[in-house]
Amino acid sequence: MIRNLFRVSALAATLAFGATLAPAPAEARGVVVGMQLEPPGLDPTAGAAAAIREVTYANIFEGLTRFMGDGSVAPALARSWEISEDGLVYTFALAEGVLFHDGTPMTAADVKFTLDRARDPDSTNAQKQLFANIDSVEVIDDLTVQVTLSTPQGGFLGNMAWGDAVILSPGSAATNATNPVGTGPFRFAQWVQGDRVELVRNDDYWGEPARLDSVTFKFISDPNAAFAAMMAGDIDVFPGYPAPETLSLFEADPRFQLLLGSTEGETILSTNNTSGPLADVRVRRAIAHALDRQEIIDGAMFGFGTPIGTHFPPHSPDYLDLTHLSEHDPDLSRQLLAEAGFADGLRLRLTLPPPSYARRGGEIVAAQLRAVGIETETSNVEWAQWLEQVFRNTDYDLTIIAHVERDDINIYAREDYYFNYDNPAFRQLMADLDLATDPMDRREILHAAQRMIAEDYVNGFMFQIGRTGVAAAGLRGLWGNVPTPANDMTAVYWAD
Repeated sequence: MIRNLFRVSALAATLAFGATLAPAPAEARGVVVGMQLEPPGLDPTAGAAAAIREVTYANIFEGLTRFMGDGSVAPALARSWEISEDGLVYTFALAEGVLFHDGTPMTAADVKFTLDRARDPDSTNAQKQLFANIDSVEVIDDLTVQVTLSTPQGGFLGNMAWGDAVILSPGSAATNATNPVGTGPFRFAQWVQGDRVELVRNDDYWGEPARLDSVTFKFISDPNAAFAAMMAGDIDVFPGYPAPETLSLFEADPRFQLLLGSTEGETILSTNNTSGPLADVRVRRAIAHALDRQEIIDGAMFGFGTPIGTHFPPHSPDYLDLTHLSEHDPDLSRQLLAEAGFADGLRLRLTLPPPSYARRGGEIVAAQLRAVGIETETSNVEWAQWLEQVFRNTDYDLTIIAHVERDDINIYAREDYYFNYDNPAFRQLMADLDLATDPMDRREILHAAQRMIAEDYVNGFMFQIGRTGVAAAGLRGLWGNVPTPANDMTAVYWAD
């Protein structure tokens, strides 16, 4: 018995990827994309940095499924699939004629290699939990692969759309960090470290061809330099524009358009829950009540942000507003610190990565903590150092970071995650969520999960980052919202 059958005709497949595309202009052009952070590598299956996916997602690498700009899950290398009656077996029919950029054909064997590699105990994939429920992967023929799950999982097709689940070739997997080889509409050309990554159109692409002949990702960390580059026309689009205080200048200039929308970026005062006094929930709660969210949003983001009281996006229908649990209350903070034995004050380390929301926000947070008796030793670190020191080795007390992956509340169930939050009851909620398929059941579980981490004060939940992008007026096909970390150039073209 087949419980669910998903078939995509050639026409429907074309529409899924090309409905918003205009006819190609007479002369193809390239695009220069500004990014504040340079990725530490270019293999999205072997690193946690969102900047990796911002360069590679859908452009170089593709998965079985993919996220579209509206957040929906669409077919990608899998053109159709069947799901067994018990919800355990997914049979994927792969696209025909797909070649990796090195000329080798993509087959079901590559899918098996990729998924087996990701779920291997020694895997370096940053999102191993996406693959933990896979029991086996079987090649039926070159264009058919069967994935069997240990338990039914309502979000499995969405899991396969993450940048961490893109399909790799065994022949190039080991060198993708510096020479990425995928199946996407753009091929890697060169990486001038410290400056840019260059892609060129893949003329052998199996699907709808790109309208651009090249894409250059230019790395500009300084907000003032980003403003100057946009104004000078050196950058065509800066999707995550780092100087929101100057957006009004672009809005008034007919050469530009603003890209305003929502993101999946929950910005938190991330807390090491096992670091000395931070193991005491009273201290974590005191920190939470010391934070004035609106002051942080206004000061660091110039108003472009939405207050959050838990790790969940406010634009989701399953969001639960819990900001009242950690409202700004300095007197309560001082009382809680005294109860925890720190009436005379406390000193903590605050480690800040390069993004402007972190550096600007860090100054404000430090002042707010100081007002209740918590002094901070602030360190500004580069991205690679943050990944090594904070994310991998959990050598920190507090840090400010935006978690930009969608549906990622399940990271609080990871015992080895850098928050060091260990709650079996939360892990059980995530296990229940995996099995739930009814929308109302899933909402009830998600509400319980949001409330649990809010009441445990795992982190200081601050704000959801707003999408603040700037682009040349003639550029079309850019995402409005950001449902996953990506600068998807596959549907972008010049209208003038």
